[in-house]
Amino acid sequence: MKTALSKITKQIYNSNWMPEIILSVNRGGCVPGIYLSHEINIPHKVIDVQLRDSKNKPNLDILEYSTNKYDSILIIDDINDTGATFDLIHKNIKATNKDIRYAVLIDNTSSNFKTQFKGTIIDKSKNPIWIVFPWEKN
Repeated sequence: MKTALSKITKQIYNSNWMPEIILSVNRGGCVPGIYLSHEINIPHKVIDVQLRDSKNKPNLDILEYSTNKYDSILIIDDINDTGATFDLIHKNIKATNKDIRYAVLIDNTSSNFKTQFKGTIIDKSKNPIWIVFPWEKN
């Protein structure tokens, strides 16, 4: 995880772009989001979107609040698997004049959603592995 976050940090600095806030996707994006928040000294909040493990409707209130308050926003998750989570978030952004970018520890090249910052790239169409992160139950 630290190597992936170091790569993402370097990519952000090399892009000459810096977010005003980091929004991590609950739950998988929380650990990377907090780590990155400390690493680049940017505030952090959580978006509650749990498409796989929860029957609760996504809570995007912090997304609306953030797009009203900030012009540049980084949204981070642990993995861009199918792109469904990022796609849902992207479709619910009402402010069109904001610079919103996406980061993941692991980016699946066969995902429909393309991220700007990534730690590791995989292709699940060729190797359909299931990834268990250290902060998850085995």
